[in-house]
Amino acid sequence: MVARVTRVLCGNFLEMFDFFVYGFYASIISKVLFPAEDAYFALLLSWVTFGVGFLMRPLGALVLGAFADKHGRRAGLLLSLALMSAGVVFIGFVPSYASIGMAAPVIVLIGRLLQGFSAGAESGTVSVYLCEIAPPGRRGLFASLQTWSQQVAVIFASAIGIVLRLTLTSGQMAEWGWRVPFIIGSLLIPFLLVMRRSIEETEDFKSRGHHPGLAEIWRTLLVNWRLIGTAMMMITLTAVMFYLITAYMAGFGSDVLHLSPVDSFLATICTGLANLVWIPIMGGLSDKVGRAPLLIAAAAAIAIVSYPCMEWLVAAPSLTRLFLVEMFLGSLYGMWQGVLIVAIVEIMPAEVRAAGWSVAYSLTYAIFGGFTPALVTWLIHETGDEGMPGAALVPAAIIGLIGTVLARKHLGRARIAAASAPSFGE
Repeated sequence: MVARVTRVLCGNFLEMFDFFVYGFYASIISKVLFPAEDAYFALLLSWVTFGVGFLMRPLGALVLGAFADKHGRRAGLLLSLALMSAGVVFIGFVPSYASIGMAAPVIVLIGRLLQGFSAGAESGTVSVYLCEIAPPGRRGLFASLQTWSQQVAVIFASAIGIVLRLTLTSGQMAEWGWRVPFIIGSLLIPFLLVMRRSIEETEDFKSRGHHPGLAEIWRTLLVNWRLIGTAMMMITLTAVMFYLITAYMAGFGSDVLHLSPVDSFLATICTGLANLVWIPIMGGLSDKVGRAPLLIAAAAAIAIVSYPCMEWLVAAPSLTRLFLVEMFLGSLYGMWQGVLIVAIVEIMPAEVRAAGWSVAYSLTYAIFGGFTPALVTWLIHETGDEGMPGAALVPAAIIGLIGTVLARKHLGRARIAAASAPSFGE
C-alpha cells in the first residue's frame, strides 16, 4: 500500500514543486523574461502570467477529469503528468528576453498554460484515487496525503532556494541560478513517469458496470451545479491561502519586508513542516469526529486572526516574527486543508467524482487562487498597507465557512457511509 500511494503522489509533487519554484523566483523571472522599465510593473506581469495558468484549469478539469472518469484513474494520471512535464521544460529552458525578445514571455505563457491544463485534473484525480484505495474509516487520512505531498514540494523547493542563495551571487542568480530548480524538476520527469506507469487501477473504478462518456459526465455536472458551487465556496479559502503562505510569502519577505532571501526561505520551510504535521493529523481526526466541526473551527480561526497577525509582522519585520506568523498561519491552513480534500471527494456523485472534484477546484483557483499574489501586490502598492495579505484571507475564510455550513448534511451522510462500507457507494 505504501508503494502504491507513493507512486500516485509523485506527479502531484512535481506539479506543486514547479508552481512553487515559479512563485519563489517571480521577481527574478520578471527581470529576465519580461519587458518592462518599471520594476513594479514587470513583477506584476510575472504574477499575472503565474495566474493565467489557472485559467486553463477549468478546461483541464472538464477534459482530463472526464477522461479519468471514463478511462480510469491510472490513464488520467499518466496523461496529466506528461502534459505537466512539458510545461516544466518550457519554462526552465526558455532563453532570456534579451536574447529572443517577445518570444521569451510567450514561451513562458505557453508553459504556464500547459501546467494549468494538466493541474486542472491532477490533484482531483490523485485525491479520488487515494480515497478509493483507502481502508474503511481511513479516507480522511489517505486523502490528506494529496495535499501533504505538496508540502514536501514546498520544503524541497525552499531547501534548493537556500542552497542557491548561499552559494551564488545575485548576478549569478539572475543569469542562470533561478533555472536550477526547473532543471532539477526536468531531470525528475523520466523517473516520475516510470513510477506513474506502474500504478494499478482502483478496484472501485473497475467494479462499476458503467463508465459514462464525456457528454454524460458533463450533463451530470450541470445537474449537480449547486453541489459544485458549494464545494467552490469551501475551496475559496484554500485557493487564496495556499499561495499566499507559500509561494508569495517567500518573495514578500525579501521584496516587501526587506529581510534576506535565506530568511524568507527558512520561514517557508517551517510553514511546510507545520503542514506536514497538521494535515495528516486533521485528516485522520476527521475520520473520528466528522469533517464539518473541524472545518468550521479552522475557517473561523483564520477569519479572526489573519489580518492582526500580518499587521503585527509588518509593524516590526524580523525573522522571528515572520517565522511565528508563518508557522501559525501554516498550522491553521494545515488544519483546514487536511479535512477539505476528503470532504470535497465525499460530496461528489460517484460517477463524476474525478471531474466534479477537479471542476470545483479548478474554477475556484481560476477565479481566486492564481491571481491572488498579483491582487495582493496591487493592493499593497495602492493602499500602502503591507498587511494586505492578511486582509485578503478574511473574506476567503468567511466564504469557506459559509460553504461548510451549507455542505454539512452532505458531509454527515458521506461520513456515515464511509464508516460502514468498504468502498464508495454508487
